Amino acid sequence: MSRIGRKPIPVPAGVTVSIEPESVRVNGPKGELVERIHRDITVQQDGDTLTVSRPTDRGEHRALHGLSRSLIANMVVGVTDGYVKTLEIQGVGYRAALKGKDLELALGYSHPVSIKAPDGIEFEVPQPTRVIVKGINKQLVGEIAANIRKQRPPEPYKGKGIRYEGEYVARKVGKRA
Repeated sequence: MSRIGRKPIPVPAGVTVSIEPESVRVNGPKGELVERIHRDITVQQDGDTLTVSRPTDRGEHRALHGLSRSLIANMVVGVTDGYVKTLEIQGVGYRAALKGKDLELALGYSHPVSIKAPDGIEFEVPQPTRVIVKGINKQLVGEIAANIRKQRPPEPYKGKGIRYEGEYVARKVGKRA
């Protein structure tokens, strides 16, 4: 039996969960999230916990069991605490700035790179070399952070570029005479 799928999901106070035939809706202090769940997977609420169960031990049901439980648990965490990804910018002249709600990056190109903030995502720039991506949807926060990093990934010779906070960049030795 799936160890992840078997774990009950605690529902904190202030969070309401409504279970519909093929979807789960989670409301909390930070907002509302909806996720479609496969029709074979059942979600039950017992007081302040949610349990996810599967009908059989077939491979596809076993895979969906853990996945569904993780998605619902991520929604509960998202509407209570939210998710944060921090990016660091390294390089001479590389910097970030907010233009309204959107992010504008100077990354050594001949033009500034502008990234629009989709619904549910908020950018913060505490320093010109740090970008904080916040939101309640874990998948969307990670995807936007990855798109920002993709604009100028860290290069191995000087380490210039955009990296996640705490990310290790393997450095290479340059050419020798």
